[in-house]
Amino acid sequence: MNAPVTPSPSLMSERRVGLIGALMVSVGPVSMALYTPAMPEIVHAFGSTEAAVKLSLSFYFAGFALSQLVCGPLSDGFGRKPVVLGFMTIYLIASLVALVAPSVEILIAARFFQGVGSAVGVAISRALIRDLFHDDRAARIMNLQAIVLAVGPAFSPTIGGLIMIAAGWHAIFLAMVALGVVVVLVVQFGLSETVLRDTSRIRPAALAKSYATLFGSPYFVLCSLVITGTVGSLYTLATVLPFLLMDRVGLTATEFGLGMLLQSGSFFTGSLIVRRFLQVMPAPRLVPFGLTCVAGACILLAVLLRVAPPSFLSVMAPVGLFAFGISFIMPAMMVASIAPFPHIAGAASSISGFMQMGGGLVGGTAAALIGEPVTAAATVIPVMGFTAILSWLIWRQLPEPRSIPRIAD
Repeated sequence: MNAPVTPSPSLMSERRVGLIGALMVSVGPVSMALYTPAMPEIVHAFGSTEAAVKLSLSFYFAGFALSQLVCGPLSDGFGRKPVVLGFMTIYLIASLVALVAPSVEILIAARFFQGVGSAVGVAISRALIRDLFHDDRAARIMNLQAIVLAVGPAFSPTIGGLIMIAAGWHAIFLAMVALGVVVVLVVQFGLSETVLRDTSRIRPAALAKSYATLFGSPYFVLCSLVITGTVGSLYTLATVLPFLLMDRVGLTATEFGLGMLLQSGSFFTGSLIVRRFLQVMPAPRLVPFGLTCVAGACILLAVLLRVAPPSFLSVMAPVGLFAFGISFIMPAMMVASIAPFPHIAGAASSISGFMQMGGGLVGGTAAALIGEPVTAAATVIPVMGFTAILSWLIWRQLPEPRSIPRIAD
């Protein structure tokens, strides 16, 4: 069997990989953020309940998380480009179904398949980086993707609220269709293939060995748990904040969208600062500061939401601090999660992404079971944040594993 050929980085520049990767990654969070301002309206449109509409977001997370287990390994065998195009086709079809959904049950199903399709961006973008770049260059690309990525989700709740006011909640899904078409065109004409087709790597025995290698590595698992507890918290907040800020604090859909700029703007600002720091120090040295911000945000949420009725600042100031801290954590930890596994980079990226979205699913489900959004935010987010901190404290004691060679049948 032929070993995969890693092309020269001259195929695609750092900037090109960063921008295309950011566009692919943005489909997932943008599709989530566009939708959140419409959730209370959809409750009334279908004569449904908050719990059912929250379930549509939870099913989106489920599709996203489960798909991570498939699209990354498939890209190791069939190549990055065809897998991206195939899964984005699923996303486009699901967006059209959501647009014409006659019931909340059909909408929930469509959101699940939207999650399945949009998951490809996260898995493949990280694998692309590992295919072409290493160490600080990879961290710089991760940071560039974070900067570009912050712009889309930052404005998506605002855009979603304005679209809903101007044309109704159905038009939000038209915007998702347009986004999917743009991604397909950019990938088709702008993305170069970075691995040779080698279907031996997706045979059941090879996949089993790949997963056993990854789950058997404490270094990989703990590193992924750091990402799960931090980024997964933001996905959990997406299921809580619409009801917390609109139903409890009293914001309108437009005000909610504008208010969410504090979260995304904090992440964007942090990413810009990180980009400057990466010029003079390695990415891992930035992680402790980021986790300190996360710890402070968790303490503030746990205390402020329990001692007084929620206000915009008592909710969003800690959330903004949390997002700011994540920007210092992501570049180093995402690179570390895939760096030792060059020949199964798609699988490593998929498992890490699965755990990240799985964290959002578990957190969102826990929040739904708690029911009361104030209590949910004050409980679930701190638990997830401190889980990430504990995981990092253990992980940093472990030696970095040597690069794992190709896993044969």
